Amino acid sequence: MNPPLIAVLNGPNLNMLGTREPEKYGHATLDDVEALCAETAEGLGLAIDFRQTNGEGELITWVQECRGRAAGIVINPAGYTTTSIALLDALLAVGLPVIEVHITNIHRREEFRHHSYVSKAATGVIAGLGIRGYALALQAMAGLVEDAEDPDDDE
Repeated sequence: MNPPLIAVLNGPNLNMLGTREPEKYGHATLDDVEALCAETAEGLGLAIDFRQTNGEGELITWVQECRGRAAGIVINPAGYTTTSIALLDALLAVGLPVIEVHITNIHRREEFRHHSYVSKAATGVIAGLGIRGYALALQAMAGLVEDAEDPDDDE
């Protein structure tokens, strides 16, 4: 049996991690994030499909492709968090658990970053814990996937 697939999707400018505003985002690169996710997923018995794009349409297409293919989505929508109703609609349409991740605490930043359209589709949101938030999101997703596979478990 194949392990459940979790899509780990990243939005614009995350390809610049490690060099972009390290005082906010730290020195870890996107490759470091991918390695952390791969290691965490393996330990949890999950498979991941890790991707990053600067294009809103491409991100939406990837979300749509998750329907019938993935067991859940971990997403750092980056700048599309506060702007993309189309991304929200795609996340709602696929009917999968979604965990929204932000490296920084968006609520301690500029006022315009406090509102997230993506949160309306998210099962949970992790913000402000650096790249560790991705590992925490995968741990939470493993629990959600397990719960979905065994709906009669009333823990």
